[in-house]
Amino acid sequence: MDTLCDQGFTTYLMGHWVREQGRLSLEEAVELVTSKPADRYGLAGRGRIAVGNHADLVLFDPATIRMRTTELVNDLPEGQRRLLQRADGIAWVFVNGTAVVEQGEPVDRLPGRLLRGGH
Repeated sequence: MDTLCDQGFTTYLMGHWVREQGRLSLEEAVELVTSKPADRYGLAGRGRIAVGNHADLVLFDPATIRMRTTELVNDLPEGQRRLLQRADGIAWVFVNGTAVVEQGEPVDRLPGRLLRGGH
């Protein structure tokens, strides 16, 4: 865990491949990270904004979204290290309708749960 860090994949996709390279439209990229994986893994009620679905949303600015430089942090149990990739341009993140990032800053709420395919 301390040498693998691909948590910034979607941020890089939106900033680099959509905005900078123009290889995908914003709509295509959003579909690749929302409804496509939800359908593939059978995650009912996820991946689309619709009445009755879980309110999992990321509000970002397509003009400014980007990854910051990867950091080494010691925040695991017993001070163990891991790599961390932060982002710019992400204003709000909601999990099950509860804000976990507000105005670009994480807040201390954990409304999520482990998802398994087909549920």
